[in-house]
Amino acid sequence: MIEVINLTKHLDKKKIISDFSFSANKKECLGLFGENPTVKTALLDVIAGSTVPSEGLIKIQGINTRTHPLKAKKLIGYQLQSGVSHPTMLVKEFLAYIATIRGLCGTAIRTQVEQATTRLELLPVLNTPLDALSIGLKRKVAIAQAILHTPALLLLDEPTEGLAPDQKQKLRTLIQSLTQEMTVIVASRHCDELSELCTRALVIAGDRLVADTPMADLQRDSRHFQAVTLRADAPLDLLALAVLPGVAGIEEHLHAPGTVTVLAMPGHTIYPHINTLIANRRWKINSLNVEPGRLSDVVHYLSREAPL
Repeated sequence: MIEVINLTKHLDKKKIISDFSFSANKKECLGLFGENPTVKTALLDVIAGSTVPSEGLIKIQGINTRTHPLKAKKLIGYQLQSGVSHPTMLVKEFLAYIATIRGLCGTAIRTQVEQATTRLELLPVLNTPLDALSIGLKRKVAIAQAILHTPALLLLDEPTEGLAPDQKQKLRTLIQSLTQEMTVIVASRHCDELSELCTRALVIAGDRLVADTPMADLQRDSRHFQAVTLRADAPLDLLALAVLPGVAGIEEHLHAPGTVTVLAMPGHTIYPHINTLIANRRWKINSLNVEPGRLSDVVHYLSREAPL
């Protein structure tokens, strides 16, 4: 659906993207991760056609973005990290304007605006000026304008930034539903929030792509893979936990007293041993969770690797 081949981009005589190559199929969700937000945004800008690559090739549904930029742009929706802004334009006016630019007309404008604002829960603020909106609502409007024309490829740059926890959950549900209709690439500094959404992770270190890996594989590389996190009101016997078979170490949560994470040695399952200890000691446990692995661990490590 999208092919990126040997993509390179210079900015102010400095190479910020070097020889990127990856592809994505229809109805696939890719997470774009790394320590430098400038590089992630620059990559999305080039894919969207907002800037021109210095070298390399991008194809959207077989259409070359350099030789046929207008055709390619019709297939792309882009939610900018900077959001939307205008001192007087109302939300409904802005979305109708974007729909017109996208080639919609007549009743199609009203229909698509209504569908997008319903999905983003924006109906109550349709008559509100853009600059009077909160950061979270501006973010929603930015996503709404990106899906007005039902694109084949949706680019999202930090879509959950500025949203409350319940809003983030709703947005994740929305992204999940959009992935049933289109290819989605999400750039985010909060990779663990996307662990259940994205099929693959693209990890950037410096100006290079250092990993193109299924999310589940990255999670398995985390030192928290198969770790067990417990929360109790009374202090736990950490020594008793530490000497259990397969335990690699224990992390105490400084900002959450009574919460500890027990790390597992590679290839070991420690949950049954911990469960037995809890039963034998008759500990009162408020919660006990087996962790799938923390993507942030691995992404932080990979994105700081010196690229070859």
